[in-house]
Amino acid sequence: LIDFGGSVSVEHDYTHFGASTQFARDFNQRNTTLSAGLEWSADTVRPIGGSSPIPFTALTGSATAAPPTGPGHRPKHVFDVLLGVTQVLTRQMFLQVNYSVDSANGYLTDPYKILSVVDPVTGDLAPGPDPGLGLYLYESRPDKREKKSLYGLLKRNFGGNVLDASYRIMSDDWGIHSRTFDLHFRWQLHNNDAYLQPHLRFYHQTAADFYHTVLFQGQPLPTYASADYRLGDLNTVTAGLKFGKKAAGGEVAFRFEVYRESGKPSPDALVGSLKTVDLNPDMTAVIAEISYKFGL
Repeated sequence: LIDFGGSVSVEHDYTHFGASTQFARDFNQRNTTLSAGLEWSADTVRPIGGSSPIPFTALTGSATAAPPTGPGHRPKHVFDVLLGVTQVLTRQMFLQVNYSVDSANGYLTDPYKILSVVDPVTGDLAPGPDPGLGLYLYESRPDKREKKSLYGLLKRNFGGNVLDASYRIMSDDWGIHSRTFDLHFRWQLHNNDAYLQPHLRFYHQTAADFYHTVLFQGQPLPTYASADYRLGDLNTVTAGLKFGKKAAGGEVAFRFEVYRESGKPSPDALVGSLKTVDLNPDMTAVIAEISYKFGL
């Protein structure tokens, strides 16, 4: 079995073109399936304002003192390879294992992210180029990133009720290492006309090598730096419940989940007045969803 796919996405500051193919072959009386996939994308970043900021230039509020800028169209290419095996273990259980390598190169910096520059003793914001405006510098990220991940999924049928448990390990050459545990249990109700599905997910990642909550006035600039919390030490927990029921030839479902996120500032950021400030406040989101699937 060979599948081909494509994707196109156009936004006011971002364009994406992608292509993918996946191959699967059954063995061992269809109890073993080997799979391989390739995915390629070519993206273009077009920052608002028509040009991209040069890394570590100062943010200004004056058009006459605008920072130097780079090209308005910045390309990025991503190439992904996936190898997998699915093995039937018993009549009620199977195991899937995937290994993937993702390689990205090009413009990987976020043109809208900035870093605060503070006094290394007091922690107060350093003065910027405009009166009354502190010193903020545009971030800088490497132009290459390679990620490797190992994913395992175990699915088990308990008399029509299905347990779905997965675990994923990821590491990249930016210094980020993550672990993801995801658990679903689908409990059938009313002669399989309805179901309840609890969901629990845990995620943890370490910070990128160049993650800095702040930079310090008077100290040499690093080669790369970002204060993007998504590159920092991060923990998330998701817990929720989904209810689904057959209706009018399809399925209507209601999903309610609570998402909790907590992070840590880079250790060097805790100086002066910043010791009393919550630099990475926790975030809680509530997700409510109503959906309908046709033809089930």
